[in-house]
Amino acid sequence: MENNTARFIQLIEKHKAMLFKICRIYQDDEADRDDLMQEMILQLWLAFDSFEGKSKFSTWMYRVALNTAIMFFKKQKRRPDSEQLPDNLDHLEAQVTDTEKDEQLALFYKAIQQLNKVEKALIFLYMEDQSYEGIALNLGISEINVRVRLNRTKNKLKGIIKSMNYEYR
Repeated sequence: MENNTARFIQLIEKHKAMLFKICRIYQDDEADRDDLMQEMILQLWLAFDSFEGKSKFSTWMYRVALNTAIMFFKKQKRRPDSEQLPDNLDHLEAQVTDTEKDEQLALFYKAIQQLNKVEKALIFLYMEDQSYEGIALNLGISEINVRVRLNRTKNKLKGIIKSMNYEYR
């Protein structure tokens, strides 16, 4: 058991950047991101004994974490006190620093939050430098479908960013 715990912690540490990206994509609020991170780690721990090694750990971890994020997001939307995406983005200023790169990143993540769950998954896997084949395997769709959907999603993101009065470069 102790060896299993150490192995789990080591694997989570190795792939924690993936978890941070999923949190950032699915949650805008920092407290909600922290809650989601805790929930993902809990679900990964609960499912850890079921990891059989038939795929890479990162692939298995991604699937568990993404499913957890989607369920967390759905539960949060059902809460009466949850906020929907605002029409204006005034609160965005509090989240970004003075640098242009940070501003672009914050707008990018805000735009991603407006995508559906498949589009978010496509963008996340693309950002993780997954091959089209890898994305297809993760999402259970064909490589051609990945290419088409990814292209459409990229164009949709550009449109969302432009609608936020920020010129995409």
